[in-house]
Amino acid sequence: MDCIFCQIAAGIVPADILYQDEQVIAFRDINPQAPAHLLIIPKRHIPSLAHLSEGDLSLIGHMASVANRLTRSEGVSEKGYRLVINCGEWGGQLVPHLHMHLIGGRKLADKLG
Repeated sequence: MDCIFCQIAAGIVPADILYQDEQVIAFRDINPQAPAHLLIIPKRHIPSLAHLSEGDLSLIGHMASVANRLTRSEGVSEKGYRLVINCGEWGGQLVPHLHMHLIGGRKLADKLG
């Protein structure tokens, strides 16, 4: 098991876990870009958004629902936040395991890139 996110999901590598259920786990990013920077990942290894099958489509909805719940506990739901899924090397994906960034807690730049 070489994937760091798979190791976190398996409990091998420690993380500041904020939520988990049968499908996903959410934890704080170790290199936060804002006061609130969480990652929501599927427990099952899926390399990227491009690797989702038709049967996996509800997983993205579940990840967004978990993110929405976490915005309230992190205190960013009222002022706003950003959800980001990077896909592939040119899309800025650093870890080849599908993950959603929840970023907030400060005014974010109007432009990406």
